[in-house]
Amino acid sequence: MWVWSASGCRWLGAAGSLGIAVGGLAAGTLPVRDPWGLWEPRGSLATVAGAVLAYLGLTLLVAAWWRYGALLARGERDRVLVTLGWWAAPLVLAPPVYSADVYSYIAQGAMVLEGHDVYAAGPSVLGPGDLGADAADSVGGHWTSTPAPYGPVFLLLAKAVVWATGGTLVPAVLGMRLIALGALALIVWAVRGLGGGPRALWLAALNPLLLIHVVGGMHNDGLMIGLMLGGVLLAVRGRWVLGSVLVGLAIMVKSPAAVALLFVAVIVARRGGPVRGALVRGVLGPGLVAASVAAAASVAAGTGFGWLRTQGVAGSIHTALSVTSDVGLGLGLLVGEGAKPVVQQLGLAAAVAVIGWVAWRTWQGRLDPVRGLGVSLLTLVALSPMVQPWYFLWGTVALAAASAWSGRAWHVAAVLSAALVYETAPSGHTPWYGFVAAAVVAGVVGVRTAGRWGYRAPAAHTA
Repeated sequence: MWVWSASGCRWLGAAGSLGIAVGGLAAGTLPVRDPWGLWEPRGSLATVAGAVLAYLGLTLLVAAWWRYGALLARGERDRVLVTLGWWAAPLVLAPPVYSADVYSYIAQGAMVLEGHDVYAAGPSVLGPGDLGADAADSVGGHWTSTPAPYGPVFLLLAKAVVWATGGTLVPAVLGMRLIALGALALIVWAVRGLGGGPRALWLAALNPLLLIHVVGGMHNDGLMIGLMLGGVLLAVRGRWVLGSVLVGLAIMVKSPAAVALLFVAVIVARRGGPVRGALVRGVLGPGLVAASVAAAASVAAGTGFGWLRTQGVAGSIHTALSVTSDVGLGLGLLVGEGAKPVVQQLGLAAAVAVIGWVAWRTWQGRLDPVRGLGVSLLTLVALSPMVQPWYFLWGTVALAAASAWSGRAWHVAAVLSAALVYETAPSGHTPWYGFVAAAVVAGVVGVRTAGRWGYRAPAAHTA
């Protein structure tokens, strides 16, 4: 059938994205107030109809993506970047979908512009007549009074968007989406530069999990990933100073990018010379460059170094995808409330140990640096006290860029990507049926397609 050809998948995926965008007009994460009247609630019947349309669109996009990946796995040639453009385009002018985080970004940008301390207070400090007030009123529940967990580089970008748009809601949201599209372009550049071909781009950039949460939801994780992988790419090419600058910028968006700095250090250290000198050069060089970037960004943003004390604020918010938080909560019912933070800290300690072991194997030349980065980031996510579906992209994009997976590992990543898109509703909420849908998709797709895709692992990158 034509619809299952490469060009058919392109049309089918675009139709799915369009369904998400149109459905989002009624069922997306709409603001409390929109001065332009474009993104306003349209009644319960319209909301239900919009949600159904968005879910149908999402399913079409996932089906098109899956079939497209199967065609690429069989060696069919196609214009992957053209397909990416078709699938992303309908989301460009859509309202925020699957997350209200963009309202926090805009409100925090307004706080920086107005001289508020974003690391001491949340968007609730913005009053009715203040710049960014509409965005602040639309911030999701517990985040209203939560200080910013983001670095000053991202806050500078948010500040620039608020300044350019005057804080008016729709233009400010679209300004943040431009940043998300820039992040997508960075990811494509880095994946291709690291040797990733069409199949790598399929898993990294065409991934529905990335499209709905980075383009649709405008999560700054996309920018962190793009800068982080760009820095690793430059380090692999021998330009480790500039690479460390990019990784430093990524850390100043979201702190988990610091894991990449470790692997940049390994890449630098393995480039010849006496072992002791190489280790010193690898550890001190990238570290000093990234520290300089952090200091400069903190001063330039006028926010100081308050970001150092807010990195743990997200851990106080329970998310069902966090294994350590779930285990800690369960133990807390038996032995007391103090069990949860202990289990969370043990999880982080275990993640650090695994990351250290992976870095050591990379230093010994037993593991590709980019693949080691991906494994480390997935480990960090798995043992983190707070886990959101899009966090899975941190390591998945890096591993796709490494292009060194076995068929089974690639299949697992694809199945999880297809399943996790259903965990969050278009409204940004996480209803119980989202978890059920994710589990059903993972089970059915995983079992029915296991062993059907024959991936050939290209040569690993050399450090």
